[in-house]
Amino acid sequence: MRHEAPGQTIQATALVHEVYLRLVSSGPHVWDGPGHFYGAAAEAMRRILIERARHKSRRRRGGDWARVKMAAIDREAAFDPARLLVLDTALSQLEAHNPRQASIVKLRFFVGLTADEIATLLNVSTSTVNHEWAFARAWLRQRVSRSTQWRDL
Repeated sequence: MRHEAPGQTIQATALVHEVYLRLVSSGPHVWDGPGHFYGAAAEAMRRILIERARHKSRRRRGGDWARVKMAAIDREAAFDPARLLVLDTALSQLEAHNPRQASIVKLRFFVGLTADEIATLLNVSTSTVNHEWAFARAWLRQRVSRSTQWRDL
């Protein structure tokens, strides 16, 4: 959330609260360890952000409008819900192709963990996390850039 543009409708604290409610509302859980918990939290956060992006991109909610501050007219909008949806599709494809790399992306992108923290949670080396993070970013970038939806935005 710290990388998002100002003026977002959800703050980091509210997002964490919503993730917590999702995790505890589905009943009691026994976590196999921190990796299992952070993985579930990352997936919940991803789903919340995707739901919000879908909601904001609906035409009746002004999805085709862009909020622009007068002082920032020449800057490109940093957050676009439609692009987030394209990225989510690509991340789902990566998850089918390589679940560990998708987990690394979720933990890094949605939870904000460092490579060292992810390595500890996944019980792999930091260099493995860095290598797979680089590969996953390149793979996602390639998938997203080939998307006609991305180019049309």
